[in-house]
Amino acid sequence: MEPLINNYTGDCKEACYEEIIKEHGNAIFAYILSLVKHKELAEDIYQEVLISSYLSFSSFEDYSKAKSWLYKIAINKCRDYWRKEKTSKKFWEETVYTYVRETSVSLPPEDTIINKCAQEEMIDTLEELPQMYKEPLLLFYYHNNTLLEISDKTKTPLSTVKTRMKRAKEQLRPKVNKLVSI
Repeated sequence: MEPLINNYTGDCKEACYEEIIKEHGNAIFAYILSLVKHKELAEDIYQEVLISSYLSFSSFEDYSKAKSWLYKIAINKCRDYWRKEKTSKKFWEETVYTYVRETSVSLPPEDTIINKCAQEEMIDTLEELPQMYKEPLLLFYYHNNTLLEISDKTKTPLSTVKTRMKRAKEQLRPKVNKLVSI
């Protein structure tokens, strides 16, 4: 293929584009498939790559770099998809979680009382632990803090928080087993 086909116009340029796609199309599709791991999705993104490349082909000049140009378009289309997927996933996680929390089914009164008693017994059991073990557990399980947030709030290293959580669970395990067996 000649490096300066830019002098050609019309049908010759379309024939050149067809030739580039015939030559590199399978490799581009395989590349997209390796990135997204789903055949149907790869086909959709491949179609977008073909449309984008066709629309911008008239401004393309260095035909010796056609393959890398197509790869660049392909990776950009994959990134667009991932960006869109990420925001959509975030929407579902936040909205559905909020909806589920707001519309949770109420338990029968007996179960509610049993759960409340079990929670109170668990808190009493937690109170028996030394403060340095009790605090990370309460922050993690009752205040929904991450380990990193606990580390920041308590001004202790993350590894220390992890160790204290582990030791607290080890101390709680026999006490909780007694509660469960009652």
